[in-house]
Amino acid sequence: MVTIMLDETSAAKLKAVPLSNDTVARRICNIARDLEEQLIEKLKDSRFALQVDEATDSNKDCLFISYVRFVNGESLCEDLLFCKYIKNRATSDELFKIMDSYLKEHGLKWENCVGFCSDGAQTIAGSRNGLQALIKRVAPDAHWTHCIIHREALASRQLSPELNEVLTEVISVVNFIKTRPLKARLFSALCEEMGADHTSVLFHSEARWLSRGKVLSRVFELRTEIRMFLEEERMYEAASKISDEQFLFKLAYLSDVFGKLNELNLQLQGKDKHLPHLADKITAFTRKLEVWGRRLDQQNIDVFENLSEVAETTDSGATTVIPCIKQHISSLRELFQKYFPNNSDQYAWVMDPFNAAAPADFRSAEEDQFIEMTSDSTLRLRFKAQTPSEFWFGVEREYPLIGQRAVCILLPFATSYLCEMGFSAVASLKTKYRSQLNIEHDLRVAVSSLQPCFEKLCNAKQAHCSH
Repeated sequence: MVTIMLDETSAAKLKAVPLSNDTVARRICNIARDLEEQLIEKLKDSRFALQVDEATDSNKDCLFISYVRFVNGESLCEDLLFCKYIKNRATSDELFKIMDSYLKEHGLKWENCVGFCSDGAQTIAGSRNGLQALIKRVAPDAHWTHCIIHREALASRQLSPELNEVLTEVISVVNFIKTRPLKARLFSALCEEMGADHTSVLFHSEARWLSRGKVLSRVFELRTEIRMFLEEERMYEAASKISDEQFLFKLAYLSDVFGKLNELNLQLQGKDKHLPHLADKITAFTRKLEVWGRRLDQQNIDVFENLSEVAETTDSGATTVIPCIKQHISSLRELFQKYFPNNSDQYAWVMDPFNAAAPADFRSAEEDQFIEMTSDSTLRLRFKAQTPSEFWFGVEREYPLIGQRAVCILLPFATSYLCEMGFSAVASLKTKYRSQLNIEHDLRVAVSSLQPCFEKLCNAKQAHCSH
């Protein structure tokens, strides 16, 4: 209106006038409540799966976050269910009380819960006294899933003493450079002078999924600059280790193998991930480990790029460290088989029903419907043009037994990625300058995939006419 009546300059001045803090806070609460009402309406009488996690924010407040995945028409939808403060101890009873109270308050039924995903913390994952056990009592059909990303991190955690020594030395050198501002500036200047692609090393953090791979890769790229810097700082022992042939071989291998683990980790992250899809990724990586082991038996290290690069510059090659590498690859494969005992074959009938056999645990009625469904040429054509979830939602209407069983496999979360993303949003919203912020409404507005009904919200407000 100001643009039309006056000009753009006047309109720009009007835009610069902020609303009061209380008004902004009320608007955020109104939008959050509207989004929550929409979500609850969609969840009523609908099957859903949960994903939960708890963590402490920057103000030392303990937060309990839950995401929900549900069927909306012909597709799966994911959204924030709640974010609640834990006032007392974060025990399984306390966490269940928060979840149970929320569901009852909004008229949601535990019977509709088909899946529950979390990390492996005993408070949540305990099969006897954990949150998992308490949910099983009220939702017997809910299947608990240990987050695949956390399992992958646990499987890749163990190192032999030889390789762990290299990692420890790398972390020590990185800390020497990064924890001293002057050293960091001098190292950056040295890297710029030598024309390096990077001018700093990266801190290592056990809590971050991709940390090891990134730290090792950066140190390997800057190995020459790091050696020269350590010599200038008269740390001759550390510099000699960096230039040692055996140390470089192991560093190159670690940067390669953790780089590949990071690639796998990134494939497991993201929204709309379901168990069959991620099980295929894990199976593929386990098979790669077997192939790498066979190639190492033949003294072939082509799959490890950095190791091959270093080996080409030496006369003996990398033959001296191959036994150590073989032992780590073998151990890694065993750990993956331990943490992922069920291979992707159990989901073959869901991902490709027309070329897979019916599972042995099917009942007679389910097997009959499976035969009828896989003999339907119309469904065969539809399967190629739709996503697995869209296809099975359509099948469920005509073949309810087999369709419902497939949906109960596709609906549960496979990872706790959304909760981790939610805590990242909390960290960006609740800074030290906003430490007293009640994050629940702000977080819902920040991460929700639903759109607020602004027309409805505006109609509920009274316009302030001029006096």
